[in-house]
Amino acid sequence: MKKTYSISLFFFCLNLSLVTACSNDKPLSNKEMKEDPVVSKEQNETPENEEETDMKEISLEEMTNQEFVVAMGAGWNLGNAMDTKSSDETAWGNPITTKAMIDEIADMGFKTLRVPVTWQFHMGEGPNFEIEPVWLDKVENIVNFGLENQMFVIINIHHDEEWIVPVYENAEATKNQVSKVWSQIAERFKDYDHHLIFETLNEPRHKETPEEWTGGTDEGRDMVNQFHKVGLEAIRATGSKNETRKIMVSTYAASTDNRALDQYLIPNNDKNVLVSVHSYFPYQFALEGSDPKWGTSQDQQDLTAEFEKIENMLITNNRAVVMGEWGSTFNDNPEDRLAHAKFYAKGCADRGICPIWWDNGNKDEFAIFDRRNLTWIYPEIAEALVNAVKK
Repeated sequence: MKKTYSISLFFFCLNLSLVTACSNDKPLSNKEMKEDPVVSKEQNETPENEEETDMKEISLEEMTNQEFVVAMGAGWNLGNAMDTKSSDETAWGNPITTKAMIDEIADMGFKTLRVPVTWQFHMGEGPNFEIEPVWLDKVENIVNFGLENQMFVIINIHHDEEWIVPVYENAEATKNQVSKVWSQIAERFKDYDHHLIFETLNEPRHKETPEEWTGGTDEGRDMVNQFHKVGLEAIRATGSKNETRKIMVSTYAASTDNRALDQYLIPNNDKNVLVSVHSYFPYQFALEGSDPKWGTSQDQQDLTAEFEKIENMLITNNRAVVMGEWGSTFNDNPEDRLAHAKFYAKGCADRGICPIWWDNGNKDEFAIFDRRNLTWIYPEIAEALVNAVKK
């Protein structure tokens, strides 16, 4: 048994050295890296006796959705980078993403990297809506940065609300385009192992309407469900690992509003769907920034009620949940932000929800990591998130 372990370690190291030796001018390939098992640190250490090597590896594909989400640990968003509303990923002030950045995120203990991606500035006209190969290469490189750090990585369709409008008018054309875009993305990544997760849409909603952030209308919620369905079907149709890959599917606008939760549907009752929601709660403290204070017993009760709503309407119905975005904006209130982060992350962890902090790279808003200097602006917040999900 000990001899087998040594040989496996040799080939793993050889494979890793080959990967890291590749040029960053084209995507690195993780397709031949070891498939799927999640192994504890203790399992990777040389045992004192050979009997200890019989510990069972846990296959991601064999996990329940809830076990999978727990394995995702705490996450961090690479916000305002690949998701800018521009052909230039630096348009919103962030530098080009490097492996050194993602190494630092992983070294802090984050297990999940969410990579929001906007596609509308990098695709051609219909009927094929061909995605620029160079853009797909850039996305793939960042995916590989995360996978090389043994992280889970999420990619999605993010700031494409201009063409993904949830109304019945032009619905078939929109669904066709969603399908064509996801077919191309899924084809590129179909042989990647199950650490890669797809998220069909970010916050699908009808922009600049009264119901945009209040759960939508019946029409809007129906169309969002239809968009998710065609996206999921396009992914599954590409085969290989995509037949069983975990896919995150959001409520209307990723909202936790009761109406959005009530009319949420799992496309085709697919057993490998994870529910995606976002909750910047409470709004005045977390997102708007009009109230810099948080931490009273009433604050805690209100946030607990938000979690209990998610738990009662989703988790108790056997739906595993990923909190794809949350956080608090800077308001010269480090102690309040830390208290909120600790309570929020623990609330997620206690209910088996994967918490993924929204970091937009702006230190005056949501950034807790300096991408230019590769340093932590608020290491205590990062540590609170990572520690909350440790068992």
